[in-house]
Amino acid sequence: NEVRSQFHHVVDIAPTIYEAAGIPAPRMVNGIEQRPIEGVSMVYSFNNAKAADTRKTQYFEMAGNRGIYHDGWFAGTIHKAPWEAKPRHPLGEDIWELYNVNEDFSMSTNLAAQNAQKLEEMKKMFTTEAGKYNVFPIDDRTLERFDSKIAGRPDLMNGRKTLTLYQGATMMMENAFINMKNTSYTITADVDITAANSGVLVCQGGDFGGWSLYMKDGKPCFAYNWMGIEKYDINATQKLTPGKHTVKFEFQYEGGRGKGGKGIISVDGNKVAEGMIKNTHANVYGLDEPADVGTDSNTPVTAVYHHNPRFNGIIRKVTIEVM
Repeated sequence: NEVRSQFHHVVDIAPTIYEAAGIPAPRMVNGIEQRPIEGVSMVYSFNNAKAADTRKTQYFEMAGNRGIYHDGWFAGTIHKAPWEAKPRHPLGEDIWELYNVNEDFSMSTNLAAQNAQKLEEMKKMFTTEAGKYNVFPIDDRTLERFDSKIAGRPDLMNGRKTLTLYQGATMMMENAFINMKNTSYTITADVDITAANSGVLVCQGGDFGGWSLYMKDGKPCFAYNWMGIEKYDINATQKLTPGKHTVKFEFQYEGGRGKGGKGIISVDGNKVAEGMIKNTHANVYGLDEPADVGTDSNTPVTAVYHHNPRFNGIIRKVTIEVM
């Protein structure tokens, strides 16, 4: 029931747990040699609230915003705030600030002008730490970094044109799911209808953006949620008869990035509904919203099935194909 005020960083949590549990950090995992733990344990502070900090230096970097802490001093620069469309300056011209955290905990007084020598010392220290921990080259792109193709990042799904899924496949994050953005695609679900079934056939994303192919009282429907701002619904009016059916959604993309297109629902090769989707996600649906077959496991893409997203029929398989 006491507070500890020693300076530490999130990388120090793991070594703290290892020491408290009395076990060493693994040197090998599944035959893969592990990099050395970069944090330091906080256990030393548990029985001594006034113990000297063991974390003396820590760098920070995110999308070009940079900072460095060292022994009670902090220097940092805002390259681009999250709500700003463009960086404030080129990386080499960013304006740094300097604070003495020991005397000014809230960092209310910028000492950069009064102590230019200390600021330069801190900036050089950032360069050293950033080089040591593979921060360079700094990538100041934001949303583009979520798209591995644009970012130039290796991707196990890159180039994949089809993905086949089965009932029970849930919690698939975007980097483990076929990329359906900025392109035409089809979603084909082979189902067994036992009655006026309802629930999700397959979906991706959630309340703040995503899409869902689902059934409502035996009728196939498609919902596209554009960032929680606009919602597009394409709904069939005829119920499916009991038995095996192939429900297909086809999206005919207009081209460009984040543009719209026409959505068509067909059953057993016959068109049953169509409509326009004016806007689509260009980069990412969300950081914590997965894709699911047979349910919607996080926030719902559409409020239609908010209380019960689970499909109460049988899904033989779902095939997604991008053009």
